Amino acid sequence: MERPILASIDTKALRHNLTRVRELAPTAKVWAVIKANAYGHGFAAVIDGLASTDGFALLDLQDARFLRENGWQGPILLLEGVFSAADLRLAFELNCCLVVHTENQVSDLEAFDLTQHQAKPRHIYLKMNTGMNRLGFNPSNYREMFHRLHAATYKVSHMTHFANADRVDCLPSVGSQDDLFKATIAGIPANTSTANSGAILWHRTALGDWVRPGIMLYGASPSGRYADIAHAHLQPVMHLRSQIIGVQALKKGDRVGYGGRYQAPEAMHIGVVACGYADGYPRSAPDGTPVWVADSDSTGSGVICPSVGQVSMDMLTIDLRNAPWAKIGSLVELWGAHVPVDDVAQMAGTIGYELLCALAPRVPKQVIK
Repeated sequence: MERPILASIDTKALRHNLTRVRELAPTAKVWAVIKANAYGHGFAAVIDGLASTDGFALLDLQDARFLRENGWQGPILLLEGVFSAADLRLAFELNCCLVVHTENQVSDLEAFDLTQHQAKPRHIYLKMNTGMNRLGFNPSNYREMFHRLHAATYKVSHMTHFANADRVDCLPSVGSQDDLFKATIAGIPANTSTANSGAILWHRTALGDWVRPGIMLYGASPSGRYADIAHAHLQPVMHLRSQIIGVQALKKGDRVGYGGRYQAPEAMHIGVVACGYADGYPRSAPDGTPVWVADSDSTGSGVICPSVGQVSMDMLTIDLRNAPWAKIGSLVELWGAHVPVDDVAQMAGTIGYELLCALAPRVPKQVIK
């Protein structure tokens, strides 16, 4: 019998979340961001669940190849462009749009013989650095790069990225970045792409022609706080579940796990769950991190039981005082429908993005259609 941990990936939830993106940004087209193996969910799921997107945005040429080999014929955007001139041929053979953010990339595109290689499309997203100071051209030389690419017969669109779309107390603000972006491209008509998940959720005056939702497609919050996305009615896509594989009866004063961090305040039972940091569960999770325990073999009803003791490589332990019925074989959910991944991440001092992307390869995935 296989170890009972399983990550279920719900393609209906993906479809629902994409629909919510379109409702929040009704005039924009959608680049569905699926970098990092679709935020840990796997490409097989998103090809099905996000099939109605206008385009997919990702990082790696090999991932673009996978999409093409598995039937995707729509647009693909390489979010960091290509990393060498030698990759341009393959990128265009795969019919990819490229983000361009360095002068070296501009020069490589100028030197590339599009006619000889019959390359198409010739679609470039030119990235402007409006304050995040990560990738992109400064406004002072952005227009020069645009005109160079346009002169080389490429179709060029405008792009920037908001640094603080999930915050209201940080600089640069969405408003300041959007104002700088619009002032810089004034008089250069072209499609624009600016809005990430945070902007779609909270800054819908700065959407642009193509939005780029990422984390919200997977039912988690860009801010790291699940309460912040309650209004959007998103659905979790990944449900990480396991089982109790052991139960221990403790006396008052007994300690639990490596380092004995948790001490039983009274006689109690703890459950040992088949999930640990080697599966991608955060080792930094403190006592009290929520774990849901089903009251039967179904997933319909149950209760939250707090974690106790240090998370170990293959196991974690939970306080069963809320679930006296729990036994070996009882189903638990580490995150998903009953425990938002953002809640686990917040307890552990990180963000939901990291937990989803860090799901270990050894955890089997089941795609639910």
